[in-house]
Amino acid sequence: MNNTIFTNYYEVAAVILFGIGLTTLLLHKNLIKKIMGFNIMDTAIYLFLTSKGYIMSHLAPILVGSDIPNPSGNAVKTYTNPIPSGLVLTGIVVSVSVTALMLAITVRLYKRYGTLDIDQIALSAKREEI
Repeated sequence: MNNTIFTNYYEVAAVILFGIGLTTLLLHKNLIKKIMGFNIMDTAIYLFLTSKGYIMSHLAPILVGSDIPNPSGNAVKTYTNPIPSGLVLTGIVVSVSVTALMLAITVRLYKRYGTLDIDQIALSAKREEI
């Protein structure tokens, strides 16, 4: 099988998205932008898992009626593995929960310190500590 950049464009897109999310997370001081970078990284991981779990010529693993495989198990080879899809679905649910928690904490920090700049929040918290 020919593994060039053109046949693996989903994986390349996932790596580029992950890089964009990571640089956004590391370089910006605004908390909302950090949360956006985190979500872009999540999306890249889901795209990568989905692209690795999908096989073009195989069917969805839904067995009904006459599709049930014979005892030799020959029909099972034509179905894709459902685990990557389940992982992506679970990851999306966890990601939404984590994002909601991060946004709630960000709102509380903004109400307390009046800014979303992480450096200013850290300085204000240090002053309160003393």
